[in-house]
Amino acid sequence: QVQLIESGGGLVQAGGSLRLSCAASGRTFSSVDMGWFRQAPGKEREFVAAITWGTDNTYYADSVKGRFTISRDNIKNTVPLQMNSLKPEDTAVYYCAADRPTYYSIRDSGAYRYWGQGTQVTVSS
Repeated sequence: QVQLIESGGGLVQAGGSLRLSCAASGRTFSSVDMGWFRQAPGKEREFVAAITWGTDNTYYADSVKGRFTISRDNIKNTVPLQMNSLKPEDTAVYYCAADRPTYYSIRDSGAYRYWGQGTQVTVSS
């Protein structure tokens, strides 16, 4: 099994920054791709960003390009999501996900079997 833990959520004013982190453990897979998704009340789960294991290729939703950065922290063995220039519309529960999706499905929440509990991000105007 793959176990995921998110951290770093909180309350921030518009224009501010937050750094989320996702830690993965387990021996189900020798390697996994990891993604960040978010869901606001009354809305569908939305792709935010993803990073592959083998090549560290990154993918972003158009709504966060230029503001959010996903990476692998090899010192802490985590996948952080740096969020800058936050907007009220970024308010949501943010979830970390892990699996081995294809290139075509890496933005699809249905391609990930393992999920964290989620962390709340609230951006005030």
